[in-house]
Amino acid sequence: MSRSLASFFSLFLSTAILVLGDGLFGILLPLRANFDGFSDLTLGLMGTAYFAGFMLGSLLSPYSVRRVGHIRSFAVFASIASALPILHVLAPEPATWVLLRVLGGYCLAGLYMIIESWLNEQATNENRGGIFGLYRVVSLVGLTGGQLLLNVADPNGFTLFAIVAIFTSIALVPVSLTRSVQPAPIENIKPDFKELWRISPVGMLGCFVIGLTNGPFWTLGPVYAQQAGLDLQGISFFMTAAIVGGAIAQVPFGRLSDRIDRRWVLIGTLAGAAIASLFLSFFSGTGHNEYVLYGGAFAFGAFALTLYALCIAQANDNAQPHQFVMVASGMMLVFSVGAMAGPIIVSLLMPFFGAGVLFGAGVLVYLPFIVFVFGRIMVRAPVPHEEREDFVAVPLARAATPQMDLDPRSDITPDTDENIGENVDEDDDPENKPSL
Repeated sequence: MSRSLASFFSLFLSTAILVLGDGLFGILLPLRANFDGFSDLTLGLMGTAYFAGFMLGSLLSPYSVRRVGHIRSFAVFASIASALPILHVLAPEPATWVLLRVLGGYCLAGLYMIIESWLNEQATNENRGGIFGLYRVVSLVGLTGGQLLLNVADPNGFTLFAIVAIFTSIALVPVSLTRSVQPAPIENIKPDFKELWRISPVGMLGCFVIGLTNGPFWTLGPVYAQQAGLDLQGISFFMTAAIVGGAIAQVPFGRLSDRIDRRWVLIGTLAGAAIASLFLSFFSGTGHNEYVLYGGAFAFGAFALTLYALCIAQANDNAQPHQFVMVASGMMLVFSVGAMAGPIIVSLLMPFFGAGVLFGAGVLVYLPFIVFVFGRIMVRAPVPHEEREDFVAVPLARAATPQMDLDPRSDITPDTDENIGENVDEDDDPENKPSL
């Protein structure tokens, strides 16, 4: 296993460096925009623009890879992404920053997709689980480190933006020097949203709800922490606490959902996210103990940042093996739509209700969804244990990166036009599975 992992070193190193820079940029940009007097609406538009670019990149970047290959595409995306932090400093105008965020989301989607497809191509059925787990650890360490790098220099200066640019540029080096064989071109997956709804209404609506609530957190969370009276170190600790909470909670919640009806675990997790959000919504003013805020952030991360993986697992329970990649791709797009809407909605509410609405609005979204999930439990029986798919934790990237390639089950050929319906006998007909 150690020898096989050594062949992935360059890809893991590029991932760590890339996520380190992306993590720093994610916390730096809203703070600098706030310091420069950008309006709440502009901050929301920046978040919406990032997720819009990310969704476009997920859909369109495979065309670039098929045209010029993985290494050249990675070089193009990394070069453009490394220039963006400098452009933010040179052109500190709201409209310019919004446009740059679209481009940034597009490039990051392409970079993550290339790395993940490459890892999946090189992995085997015997080591795929270990590769996926190590990728998740690398992503977590990089994302956490990026938050803490905020303390290196003053966000009002040029240094932190330069550090982001340097990390993004250096991430290109290990991939460019790798001797690994380039994988096959990335296939475009065409999600069937009607089929996704038939497979799992809970999973599909859940991904939209999670995008609607988690998207604003990545965009406006640092601003909330600042207005709560935290200094730069406190802001980085606040965001780190949420990330660590989400990373720690995924496995126990996932294992519990493997043993009982996953929808009951989803309801409990939603309730926990609602309680944590309500708690944080009352602590948006200054004068509160910083450790109380860290605890609230940890609890929010433990519940809210676990929901996406639970919804994907719930959908996979009701999907056939040949549908796993299509389900993951479709759910990521549904999440992105919610994440595009969330930041701008919250930013429009902040002038009237304060920074606490970042979490207060989430409560108003979680509660109706809890009722919906409960209703589905009442009308549909759970999937039998022998037909369930094991829970698979997902890396905590700032946006929902297209994780379908690194799902340990994704060695099954995806739904392309050539193979839809192949190797599926009558007993495996999706119509024979209940819609939950």
